[in-house]
Amino acid sequence: MRRFRIATLPLVALALTACASRQSCEGDGCSAPSATPATVQQQSGTMPAGNADAPARLAASPRHGEWAMIPANGIGGADSIRAWIAYPERRDKAPVVIVVHEIFGLTPWVRNVADQLAADGFIAIAPDLLSGKRPVGYLDAQPQDSAVAVIRTLRPADVQQHLDLVARYGMALPAARPVYGIVGYCWGGSAVWNHAVHAGSRLAAGVSYYGGTPDRQRIVDSVKTPILGLYGGNDARVNSTIPRADSAMKEIRVPYTYQIYEGAGHGFLRQQDGQDGANLAASRDAWPRTIAFFRERLR
Repeated sequence: MRRFRIATLPLVALALTACASRQSCEGDGCSAPSATPATVQQQSGTMPAGNADAPARLAASPRHGEWAMIPANGIGGADSIRAWIAYPERRDKAPVVIVVHEIFGLTPWVRNVADQLAADGFIAIAPDLLSGKRPVGYLDAQPQDSAVAVIRTLRPADVQQHLDLVARYGMALPAARPVYGIVGYCWGGSAVWNHAVHAGSRLAAGVSYYGGTPDRQRIVDSVKTPILGLYGGNDARVNSTIPRADSAMKEIRVPYTYQIYEGAGHGFLRQQDGQDGANLAASRDAWPRTIAFFRERLR
């Protein structure tokens, strides 16, 4: 039976069926990859639900989920960071994946993503990076526009320090291994890149869904972490930032693999019913790639 509780731990030391026309780029060349077995066998329930179905999927999950209050030491004006933690059902300790929400905040859809990561074997922590900015009750009740307005006031340095605290907390959990990755969506996809700049070699892997990339020099100077980027073809604003990241990552010889799904739009994993089927096709390919990437890197 599903259980929920508030948990607080002390801080310790840090220890696709895809579109037929899509682009796969890594290293010096681009090609159109064939569907993998994981892609062909992708079925409902083996990737996160779309936005409309997320609350029901989350409520029916057999996995353990709990709210945690992570001490924030006053950073960004927050006494604590509220976070949703989803646990896998496994006998051994699991690596940690931080799930960074969109500009809409920590919605049920984001918690549904965390639950699916747990189903795939990871301890998933989805922090509310608006903690201390709005009442706790906003999470499911208030309009998303209110989150958008607040999130634009966050200081990037505070966001990164909060992610540091979440990573330390996660890796200190008794069921966790001392290694972590990060995945984010939209605003959170950009936060993944910024965290790679900030954390350097402390971060083991990052997956950015349709997130803009930092300035080229920041990548060259600081990124040590392999990144997987997943993008909709109908998203020129974000996709215009891919070339500078690709060039920078080649220069420093850090792996950067990216997929552009033709016909899919921005936010395709959340809006799986959009773009005349292209968003769903992109989602069915992107999620297995995400899990394979984390399983390879979070060892």
